[in-house]
Amino acid sequence: MIHRPYISTCISRSVISIFVLMLAALPAEGQKLFKLEKDSIPLMRGFQVSFDLVGAAQMMLSDYGQYEGALRLNLHDQWFPVFELGIGKANHEDDEVTDLSYKTSAPYFRVGVDFNLLKKKHQANRLFAGFRYAYTSYKVDVWNSKFTDPVWKWPVQYEIRDANCYQHWAEVVFGLDAQIWGPAHLGWSVRYRQRLSHNEEYLGSSWYVPGYGTQDTSNIGATFNVIIDI
Repeated sequence: MIHRPYISTCISRSVISIFVLMLAALPAEGQKLFKLEKDSIPLMRGFQVSFDLVGAAQMMLSDYGQYEGALRLNLHDQWFPVFELGIGKANHEDDEVTDLSYKTSAPYFRVGVDFNLLKKKHQANRLFAGFRYAYTSYKVDVWNSKFTDPVWKWPVQYEIRDANCYQHWAEVVFGLDAQIWGPAHLGWSVRYRQRLSHNEEYLGSSWYVPGYGTQDTSNIGATFNVIIDI
């Protein structure tokens, strides 16, 4: 009779052997997927600074928005570690649904990496996909001076000041940037956002989260950037 431990040992050794053979073959076939392509171009190719115009336009045309800038490192024209920093603001009064007024202002950040999808990556134009981790900590004022008590029918003021909130979320990014002249580029990105965790005390759900946007809209967002290559 063959014991089960002996069978398990044989299977484990076979699996390990196959795994070792796969690793040995990987540099020949898979290095383009997991390593930077080897050529005469140096690893560090500079960096980019950018400013988002969509959030700034929202600030001017509506009652919420953000000012946001970004720093992207250029590694071999293929990988682009990125850090985005901004400040989001909202001053939303007399909501049509709830009659509540909402006010907040706070910084936020995102950190992640983009990958150049173009085969000819050493050119000025780029098509990229990437991801972000984002976080903000903010305080909220919510009030309503028109609230009517449902029992006694007299006006009651509803007010919450300096409610402490925070939110973590992730974003999947797809976009491009195109050279306009010299180091100047214009670029846009489309982002799918997913909330990871949050704490909004007794508010239930914040109307607006700095850097994330309004909670009652789609998880899809966008940026349009003025970019300078350095």
